[in-house]
Amino acid sequence: MSAAPSEITAAVRFSDLLEQALHVWERREMDDGVFALALPLKGLDPLLQLADLDDADPFRFLWDGAPGLSLAAAGRCHHLELSGPRRFELAQRFSDITLGRILEGTPDAPAQARSRILLAFSFFEQSGEIQPRGSMPSVQAVLPRWQLSRHGRHGWLRLHGIAQQTGDVRSLTESLWLMAERLQSWRSWPGQGSATVSGRIIPGDWERRYTTALERGLELVNGGELHKLVLAVRQSVSLTSPLDPLLLLKRLRHQQSGSCRFLWQRNKQDSFFGASPERLLSLRNGQLRCDALAGTAGRNDHATSLLNSEKDRREHELVVQAITGHLSARGLQPRRPRSPQLARHGQLIHLHTPITTPAPGQSPLALAGVLHPTPAVAGLPRREAMNWLRSLEPFERDGYAAPIGWIDSAGDAELRVAIRCGHARGNQLDLTAGAGLVRGSVAERELQEVGLKLTVMADQLDLISGGR
Repeated sequence: MSAAPSEITAAVRFSDLLEQALHVWERREMDDGVFALALPLKGLDPLLQLADLDDADPFRFLWDGAPGLSLAAAGRCHHLELSGPRRFELAQRFSDITLGRILEGTPDAPAQARSRILLAFSFFEQSGEIQPRGSMPSVQAVLPRWQLSRHGRHGWLRLHGIAQQTGDVRSLTESLWLMAERLQSWRSWPGQGSATVSGRIIPGDWERRYTTALERGLELVNGGELHKLVLAVRQSVSLTSPLDPLLLLKRLRHQQSGSCRFLWQRNKQDSFFGASPERLLSLRNGQLRCDALAGTAGRNDHATSLLNSEKDRREHELVVQAITGHLSARGLQPRRPRSPQLARHGQLIHLHTPITTPAPGQSPLALAGVLHPTPAVAGLPRREAMNWLRSLEPFERDGYAAPIGWIDSAGDAELRVAIRCGHARGNQLDLTAGAGLVRGSVAERELQEVGLKLTVMADQLDLISGGR
């Protein structure tokens, strides 16, 4: 490996990077473990270059909050998959232990370049029994091998690897340097073809099935057994050509600029992706922010009609009160605007209330366990609503409306609610959408809302249907 300066960055030479890494290794307190190195890179786009992060492990992850944080990851250095109770607690423990044992070879790397544990939960807490083939575990937590991050114009490439001796550190340093040179020189886009998704809608008569569940849901809320219930519907598409989620996410970056685009790809045959407008929580330097997002209208509708809708305002306030109540029960002092705002995301408009509070010493995944699921995606009372969802929805939600995101080595975290999403398994693509029922909801309007959301997702994917 040449020690000559590279075009990677004028500020770093390979010899300097290796010298620093060996210096850290020689002064370590552990015999072996995960060694981490990071290298500054300029001009790279994690979304466009995720496909270049080759690794023997098929796992891929994307978190595209551009112009905020954008993060691509590939491969798994350490990972956790489990079902059963206490999943948020166990995922937090795994994150703390794994991140706490990393030997950092570039301690001056900024916040955007920190080591991160990537997280994907299922909506329901799965039992410890054998799960249906292809279903998502209750929680997946991954320390990636490769991590490419960018915030603004600044980017970093990070590598995690097992080191047991000095030769391993040298090998990891060389691998990082070679990958950085490769990313800088290739600048490739993973798919040159069309992002159009061609497929046939699988007959399932979802309208009839949903109407039956909808009628029962309205009985529950109008009879007072539930204050709110969010029933979801699933539309399946039989694909006629392979789906490239990165091409679709590139389009969503422009169509859903206010959302966070995400991808959780367990392998090439299993891709969960979407553009979430809803933040479950964001924890930065001890400051917590949550989003209450409930009440929906089409972008062509009059925005003032949503603000003036008694039904939508009441539905939205139930979500706000539930979130603030959970945070107050943990001794926090949540603050919220007096009235909701309008949030436009693509072709849909939502009522939105940001909720903030100082949260020093709070575990982000403990907070997530308290908040999930909010009434925006489940209902009230929570336990009773969850039981009814199990009974009335004829499919597994898997990752739909569940938390997805990351936690970093400083304890900062962000989790989104995985809505506006699709799940491709082989040649089948599942689209899922839901609508909130409260007292006074009208069946026809709720049916129109889920139909609108499914249509919006199909339009965003540029889905061409070959017939029913």
